[in-house]
Order: sequence, then C-alpha cells, then structure tokens
Amino acid sequence: MKHTWKWKAAAAALALAGGIGAAQDALAQSKEIFVPVLVYRTGAYAPNGAPWADGFVDYLKLVNARDGGVNGVKIAYEECETGYATDRGVECYERLKSKKPVAVNPLSTGITFALTEKVANDKIVLMTTGYGRADSVDGSVFAWNFPFLGTYWDAADMLVQEVAKKGNLKGKKIALVYHDSPYGKEPIPVLEALAKQKGFTLVKLPVTHPGVEQKATWLQVRQQRPDYVFLWGWGVMNSTAIKEAIAVSYPRLQMYGVWWSGAEPDVLPAEMAAKGYNAITMGHSAEKDRPVHKDMLKFLYDKGQGTAAKKEEVGSVLYNRGMISAMMLVESIKSAQSKYGKRVMTGEEVRWGAEHLNLDAAKIKAIGFEGMVQPVKTSCMDHGGAHRGRIHTWDGKEWSYTSDMLEANQKFLRPMIEASAKKYAQEKHITPRDCSKEK
Repeated sequence: MKHTWKWKAAAAALALAGGIGAAQDALAQSKEIFVPVLVYRTGAYAPNGAPWADGFVDYLKLVNARDGGVNGVKIAYEECETGYATDRGVECYERLKSKKPVAVNPLSTGITFALTEKVANDKIVLMTTGYGRADSVDGSVFAWNFPFLGTYWDAADMLVQEVAKKGNLKGKKIALVYHDSPYGKEPIPVLEALAKQKGFTLVKLPVTHPGVEQKATWLQVRQQRPDYVFLWGWGVMNSTAIKEAIAVSYPRLQMYGVWWSGAEPDVLPAEMAAKGYNAITMGHSAEKDRPVHKDMLKFLYDKGQGTAAKKEEVGSVLYNRGMISAMMLVESIKSAQSKYGKRVMTGEEVRWGAEHLNLDAAKIKAIGFEGMVQPVKTSCMDHGGAHRGRIHTWDGKEWSYTSDMLEANQKFLRPMIEASAKKYAQEKHITPRDCSKEK
C-alpha cells in the first residue's frame, strides 16, 4: 500500500509539473511570436543549408537583442533538422505547428509543394524567398504562399535575357543541368517556351540526388557542345558540376547558375579553376559592409552570441540570403502590426501583412539593407513583390557584379503564371479570390 501511495504521489507530482510546464509554455507563447526554423545542417546539402540557417537565425536574434523584438514583441524560434528531405520537413512542420507559428520558411521547393495545402488549412504563412512554386505569385489562388523577391521562372527569363545580349540565340543551344527534383524542374516550362520564341535548342540534363556523380552528364555536355550551360543545382551538386566542367574543358564563362548555384561553397572547392563562373543573384551578393552587418557583429558576434562558427561568415552569399529571408518575415509582421496593433500576431494577420508589404528604397536603407534588396511591393495579384536580379561572377577570390539590373518580363510570364494557377485551382477545387475586392 505504501508503494502504491508513493507511486500515486509521484504520478501526481509529475502531472502537476507537466501542467505547470504546459502553462508556462502557453504563457510564453502568448507573449512571443513563434517561428519554426526548418534547416539542414547535416548531409549533402549542409554546405549550402548551414550558412542560410545561420543568417536566418542571426537576424531573429538581432531583432530581439537590438530592437527588443518586433515593435517590442519578442520572436521565439526552434530549429528542426530536415536533411532537405520532404518527409522530414513535413514531420517538422506537423510537430511545431502546435506552437501556433505565424509563418514557415522551409528552404525546399519539395517541402513547399508538400505544405501548400496544409498551410491554408492551418492558417500559417508559407514564405519561400527566392524558391518554391513560381505560380504561387498569383495570390488569388495561392493565398498563403509568398515567393518573395523572385521565382525560378523569373530567374530563367533573366538568364536568357543576359545570354541574348551576347548575340542572337537563334540556332544556339542551351543545356540545363538540373537537380532532378521539383526544384530543378521548375524552370523547364519557361525555358521551353523561350526556346520556341527565340529559336534556340534546349538540352535537358537531369542529375540524380545528391549530385555527386555527374561524369555521364558532362560527357553529354562535351558531345552536345552547348553555347551555354544553365546550372540548377544545390549543395554538393554545384561544386561537383563546376569540377566536371573543368574536367571536360567546358568554359566557365559560358556557365550560368541560378541564385542557389552561385555562392562560396559552390566555387571554393575548385579554387582558381572556377574563375569566370557566373550566376544570377536575387539582387544581393556577398556584401559585408552594410549597417545590418555592423549591427550583427556589435550585438551578437562581439558578445559571443552569433550562430555561425566564425564571424567571417557574416556577409557570405547564403548568410545574406538567410538574413534577407528573415527580414522579409519581420517586415511582414511589422506590416500586420500597422493594421492590427503592436502585439503578438496570428497567422491570418501576418498573411495580410505579407500581402500588403511596401518596402521602398528609404525603408530598405533604414533597416540596414541598402543595395542588397530591391524595392518590394506585394498585392493579392503579386505575392512576389519584386522580380529583379543581376549577374555576379567569380574572379577566383570573390564575387563581383558583372551586369546591370535585369527585370523578368512579366508580360511574357504572367499568362503562364495565371494558366498554371488556374489549373491548380481546378485540381484542388479552390475558388480564386477576387483581387479587386482585397484591400
């Protein structure tokens, strides 16, 4: 009987402790805005995933440390390792959504496809800065998706614009070396349409995950002798592609990566041999000297509170990309607070804020990102807000801009976006919103 009483007492104590813990969690959640951070710091994609995650987390830390949160409301976050696997990404999302997140940024087009229906039901904003579904620019159908600052369709169009400056593309050949996944396949419809319009031949060369074996692919490149190679890779696939291009003597000057194939981890393994390799950017490169970088060092790294292993990583291409992605989240929250008050926001309120962003040059300068982010203006019809980029080129030691600002041709792309969104709406039985009535 004594043992039974002790067991019951212990169980009661545990239940009480659990109840207190749950109550404390609920209290903390009521005072903070929660953001899940889906990352991949392990596996074949870690060299590229880790710096993005460092920049994303550091910006949330900076807003809390420097500003006391978003208009005084602190941001809470929790990392969840996905390994870039779609099923693990969905598991992370399902586990963390009980904490009432306002938004999720999975850094994976595959996970984005898997979450698109879920977020609409759960009322959680799906922010895909520079990736995801290109047709989700159309907010009348994709109310909860926000592919901020550029889609893969934008990137494909701008890359074709850039190589067209070097001469008529009629009769030319462009090879697309792409990750055989939803991410890598995204630009294909646009490139096929542009091939018809401009008279070039598109050669599609898929690369199997994770992309470490590409010898057969680059033998085809050597045989086909394309005038240009567009690289749509990620992680170790990018550095492998550049090494294989060197092995078959394909000129790096004729290679152009998408913005996820144009960072330091992609070129450093090949050292000086990568010189001349180009990539489209999302309006930023490896800037290290902006006010936001100085604040990052002052408020975090000088106090030993930075996320990256070395403070020298602050300002690398993918660190900046993660930082910008977190900034877009924070500015969406601010936008929501301008309507609903300076308090903890709900997912629905942040969705409104993301759809009513208006970051002009003055605002971008005020938050320390001058010259790194293009002006952003979102609406029901345009969940991207900006569709511009420029080319940067690796000189063997660093990246430098080598083109003027390019702008994706929306007259060409918009009908494709609307047709794809309409098809999705029909498949999923979605009634598109009337954007003329959205305010």
